Amino acid sequence: MRTTIAANALCTLEEASATIASGAVVVVAGDESLLSRLPRGNWIGGTIPYFMAPTGGTQTTDRVFVTELPLEPRLFESRMYSADELPAIVPDAPAHGFSLIIIPSESPAHVEYAEHAPDYPGLFLEPIVGWIAGVALEDVGRVVPRVFDGRSGQSSIEKAVVLRGELPPHKAARIGIINLFRGGGGDAITFERTGFTASDCVVNCQGRNFARYLGEIGADTRLPLVADYHGAQINTSILSADPASGVVTFFAPVFTGIEYRLAGPIGDYAASFAAAVERAGVDAVFACNCILNYRYGALEGKTTGHVIGPITFGEVAYQLVNQTLVYLSIVDA
Repeated sequence: MRTTIAANALCTLEEASATIASGAVVVVAGDESLLSRLPRGNWIGGTIPYFMAPTGGTQTTDRVFVTELPLEPRLFESRMYSADELPAIVPDAPAHGFSLIIIPSESPAHVEYAEHAPDYPGLFLEPIVGWIAGVALEDVGRVVPRVFDGRSGQSSIEKAVVLRGELPPHKAARIGIINLFRGGGGDAITFERTGFTASDCVVNCQGRNFARYLGEIGADTRLPLVADYHGAQINTSILSADPASGVVTFFAPVFTGIEYRLAGPIGDYAASFAAAVERAGVDAVFACNCILNYRYGALEGKTTGHVIGPITFGEVAYQLVNQTLVYLSIVDA
């Protein structure tokens, strides 16, 4: 095996190209103008200009973030998946290893995975981690996110790219989540339809319009909805709430049959993340954090512990999650 631990760093185009040319298996995040100039090799990538760097949160388009994975090149595979092909991600998973997925924001693959991945048979039995590619916030709606398969030389604004890595028998992949939010103990909220938007909901067994309900209680929509998935706290973040139309739009879908509560407030984002990372003993070979944490927590120039990597438009820890730090560790089996 080429490396024993992952090498994570913001790199120049030349440095990233040299790492790829060495035969390393890497994940690359950065501006499309740089990713499109990288050589063919053992890598996948996606667009994003935001990063957790050793010096703190930063936005840059002149460097890329390279995560070198502890994989032998001969045990690495990659391919693109269209939206209708994504259910195959589970049966295609390596027998003993992990899958790392990158999906362009607001693409058909994004909608498919967000709404239907929890129902893929066996999804939660296979280590699947990854992120949603994005663009600078000021370019949303003008510039389209893109993903890259370095082995084939393909790129796409509609498909997901997946890296599959086989691990030796004495190693195993583990996926972790650092979520600062918990349900605040307020009203119980359920929805009658799965999707990225909602108007009608049920609050404490009473039918309500969700947008108007949020306005009536003076909700801070920077705080997500939180649901308990068998002990795991999973966020659904609010993009907008329009009392006039009665429609609320989310960064990830809400699901029928799930009980949500509005998250309670937190204090200092950076200090809270650093403390949570320390408590969890995170030893990550790959990590990503959410753009909403970067934006709402004013993380530019602030460190969130020793974990570094891209800041993304959504995170994948088996299913799609929001406002969360997600990481992959390789541990002794």
